[in-house]
Amino acid sequence: MKDQKEVVQKVIDYIERNLEKEINLDDIAKNIGYSKFHLNRIFTEQTGITIYKYLQNRRLTIAAEKLVNTDKPITQIAYEAGYDTQQAFSFAFKQVYLYPPKTYRNIGVFIPKQNRISLCCSYMFQYYKFNVEIKGGAA
Repeated sequence: MKDQKEVVQKVIDYIERNLEKEINLDDIAKNIGYSKFHLNRIFTEQTGITIYKYLQNRRLTIAAEKLVNTDKPITQIAYEAGYDTQQAFSFAFKQVYLYPPKTYRNIGVFIPKQNRISLCCSYMFQYYKFNVEIKGGAA
């Protein structure tokens, strides 16, 4: 179990270092040294989200922040988020944020939808949950 968490942490670190670069599951798997299928299975088991969804949601979260906090053109933000067209970016953005990018920018409030996953808290949650079940069952 600890070994899997270390692998997932490596995936998260790699994604975070390369968010604005063109990366995909094949690149990540090659860098980590696992098959993409096995790596995605481990990642999903440990985080509850696929690698692709995590990468997409992180990029869209950063794009949302740029929309609110910068005057960059939407097309440039779309490109920086890894989208080839503004239309594809707008479609994906609206699925996550419920508003098209221009409307979201006009609203002017940044709400992160996918923060960086931190595995350190899951240990505490499992410890807390285990102790509550033991204490609750013994009472």
